[in-house]
Amino acid sequence: MNDPVTPAETLRTALAALLGGLPPRQAAGAVERLIGKYRGATPTDAPIFRDRADVVAYAAYRMPATFEAVRSALDAFADAVPGWTPRGHTDVGGGTGAATWAVTATWSGDRPVTVLDWAEPALTLGKEIAAANPGLRNASWRQARIGSALTLDATDLVTVSYVLNELTVPDRAALVDAAASAAQAVVIVEAGTPDGYARVIEARDRLIGAGFRIAAPCPHSAACPIVPGEDWCHFSARVSRSSLHRQVKGGSLPYEDEKFSYVAATRLPVEPAPARVVRRPQIRKGQVLLDLCESDEQLRRTTVTKRHGDLYKAARDANWGDPWPS
Repeated sequence: MNDPVTPAETLRTALAALLGGLPPRQAAGAVERLIGKYRGATPTDAPIFRDRADVVAYAAYRMPATFEAVRSALDAFADAVPGWTPRGHTDVGGGTGAATWAVTATWSGDRPVTVLDWAEPALTLGKEIAAANPGLRNASWRQARIGSALTLDATDLVTVSYVLNELTVPDRAALVDAAASAAQAVVIVEAGTPDGYARVIEARDRLIGAGFRIAAPCPHSAACPIVPGEDWCHFSARVSRSSLHRQVKGGSLPYEDEKFSYVAATRLPVEPAPARVVRRPQIRKGQVLLDLCESDEQLRRTTVTKRHGDLYKAARDANWGDPWPS
């Protein structure tokens, strides 16, 4: 029996089909023009997609990376809230819907899904792509201004991925507050940069203030132990590179690593990881160095050696972002 096709594979196939009729030079040119705008300082009410070619090219370029980053965050959240499945999902600023694909990859089954975004061309294409995913065929794609005037209907899960950087500080606060009022769980993903991390921490503080508990990545709901300006918390998700990625960025590797920061918070009971690996493990001869964020609100480096037996084997297999026993 053949293994079932995963949402990630289905998404790659759908995006490849869209690009099939688009000249490679036109696709690459569209990506180069848009990449600094769509996830930069452009207001969410500014029309940046000139035509279908623009949105197709950008979706093919960015959706796989957004999907993998959000799925990594959702996987960590699901581990902390075992047995829970969202009965409804709203994706705020979702564009072509990468986060909705990540939710279907994390939790099977049908649920009401709503994608909100200002860019109508992105919503139209997202709906078209979603026809390939049974979990999204009845999703609602709605044009909405993302900001202080946004209201959200009650739902179980709200995702906000790569959106906060497009908003003013007051609009960011209003969006996080609206998500907290509407949902049992909120997952926010931003670029894995110092500024992205700062926006995530800002949102994290507001969610805690609204009565949420942190499910991931943090092993606690206390203040982040990282000193602002000295470091930042971020993780990495591996993304298969398409021919479009290689054409735009150059290089020959079949993959690239998407750096991201995130917070997953909920009103539900949580079982957060006892500790989390917050840097890429360093494997040395006979030992592994792990940088951990621990439940006592401290950052520590732990050295795991062969004399630790099975723990050493686990350390050699550990990945950046993985939970770790205390």
